Amino acid sequence: MASQVFYRKYRPQLLADIQEHVAKTLLNALTTERVSHAYLFCGPRGTGKTSTARILAKAVNCLTNGKGEPCNECTMCQAITEGRALDVIEVDAASNTGVENIRDLREKVNYAPNEARKKVYIIDEVHMLSTAASNALLKTLEEPPPHAMFILATTEVQKLLPTILSRCQRFDFHRHTLANTVKELERVCKGEDIKAEQEALKLVAKAATGSLRDALNLLQQLNTFYGNDLNLQQAQAMLGISGDQRSKELVKHIIDKDTTASIKTLNNVNNDGLDLRQFQRELVEYLRLLLLVKTGSSETIELTDDDIKELKELADKASLGQILKAVKLFGQLELNLDNYSTLPLELAIVDSTLPDNEAKEEPVRRTTPEPEKVTPKAPPKASPPPVAEVKADPPEEKKVNNPGPAPKAVITDNPGPAPKPAAMEKPAPPKQTDATPDPFDNGNPIVQLQGQWSKIINEAPDGMAKTPAAALLRSARPKEIAEDILVLSFKFPILKENLEKIENLKIAEKIVSSFMGRPCKVRCVYEHENNHLVKAAQQKYGAQVISMEDTK
Repeated sequence: MASQVFYRKYRPQLLADIQEHVAKTLLNALTTERVSHAYLFCGPRGTGKTSTARILAKAVNCLTNGKGEPCNECTMCQAITEGRALDVIEVDAASNTGVENIRDLREKVNYAPNEARKKVYIIDEVHMLSTAASNALLKTLEEPPPHAMFILATTEVQKLLPTILSRCQRFDFHRHTLANTVKELERVCKGEDIKAEQEALKLVAKAATGSLRDALNLLQQLNTFYGNDLNLQQAQAMLGISGDQRSKELVKHIIDKDTTASIKTLNNVNNDGLDLRQFQRELVEYLRLLLLVKTGSSETIELTDDDIKELKELADKASLGQILKAVKLFGQLELNLDNYSTLPLELAIVDSTLPDNEAKEEPVRRTTPEPEKVTPKAPPKASPPPVAEVKADPPEEKKVNNPGPAPKAVITDNPGPAPKPAAMEKPAPPKQTDATPDPFDNGNPIVQLQGQWSKIINEAPDGMAKTPAAALLRSARPKEIAEDILVLSFKFPILKENLEKIENLKIAEKIVSSFMGRPCKVRCVYEHENNHLVKAAQQKYGAQVISMEDTK
């Protein structure tokens, strides 16, 4: 006898073997003889839709019972199980999408069944039918001959016409739970005399993501390669999983905000030839577990006590906001580049390990640029009026040059009321400057770039805002501009080196040139983190670096 793949050999043969909410409804319908003429089974792949359709076809045509579970022993049940029953017709809608195929089906459905009580049409992947074919099926689906039954199966129910949905009884199949999948794998291992570690079966079940068919295929692949003795290391090797150690290590570095160690760990993973996409999935899964522990939901995690203890110790070192930020950064990451490129992951690491004060600095500067510009300018503008009063009174001009200006200010109030109206009229020029505190009008291009840097990148034309070059520019800071050359400073040399690559540098220059309105070149420099803090203080508070001798 020819060998069969596991998912066909161990396909469910009774309604009791399928999902409970579906089985109970169908059994009640069979018992009370209220079987519908059209059913719609929808749900993810590998959840038992086609298997249920075949069991239902056996149940309504069983020669022994016909009002409940099929016996699986009569000639009709065996014929349907073996796929040789003439009255059970399976149609693959993915291969028969045209209206001609459905018209042919409509002609044949009127013929009485050969042996069975009912002629059952199982149409798999029904969402693949064209609109014309779906419309051609409607009338027959609504009022088929008494001897006909339709069972439709689909993984994408949202693509079906509403008119088809309204003509069927709908059953939603759910993904199999991890525990249920492991139980089925154990049953198959017992039948095939396979000795497998429990952790290996859990890893296979987790990789199948709720599809029992995928889990059985992975188990058979393991069995074919490694034989009947299976362990966790073999399952990890076949699935391309590095194990949780380095993903745990990277998460610890991220929580500690150790950028250097994080990037070093990532590059070690890449140098070992591991699949970065799979490593990203492991990283996100561990961050998810950390998030659940931090929110007090550790009882929902299927882990050992030691693993949960380790997660709780790590969660105590991090804030909920920090973990949430890391989950979002790595969870939304799309590795569309080549497998060996670590740039997207490196950018996510740098972003997630930035200190809180630096992460908040850019949004503050972007959302409230005007108050910061107006307050430091007001005191210098107010200083000229006293000078004007002194110039009007030559004897007091000499007094102003003396070291004690504070007492002199009191004396200037005595000469009389005439200078005061002049002083009140003098502040008119500051009002003119107050009307234009915008950095765009101060004639300083570098201030203009710094104040609007994020906006410049996000509004870049031709979709350049979503390029790796734009992501690198977000980590840069405009330092100076001279002769159409913009100098950008980076805190980390790896970001500087990546932007200096030809393809990234060209896009960066296009973004800057588009905003400046003229061709500009970009030059990158690396500055230590302390330099950035000094420059940030200079621009935020209007400070200047002076020597110790000048302060005396």
